[in-house]
Amino acid sequence: MHCPHCSSEHPYEDGGLWVCPECGHEWSANAPVDQAEDEAEAVVKDANGTVLADGDSVTVIKDLKIKGASQVIKGGTKVRGIRLVDGGGGHNIACRITGLGEMNLKSEFVKKA
Repeated sequence: MHCPHCSSEHPYEDGGLWVCPECGHEWSANAPVDQAEDEAEAVVKDANGTVLADGDSVTVIKDLKIKGASQVIKGGTKVRGIRLVDGGGGHNIACRITGLGEMNLKSEFVKKA
């Protein structure tokens, strides 16, 4: 069983519902998955609600710590040529940041440039 929201492999059954420990999504195993809901979730929006697409340029809106490193991505950093991905942990933007290399970002911390 995989979570229909984040595709986690770790959901557990709690009463009559399945619960995802990673994203907190709850669903019934008997409920049909609504295809329109899945398509709506596939739309990636920035912090201002603007729809993002592959190849867009975005600007980081706040300083972001890089997990496992002592560096940060400074607010105002411009990132060109993003790729939309279905990454784990809510990271839905793959990009290359000058001086830092390849990384994944959450769309809630960027705005379209």
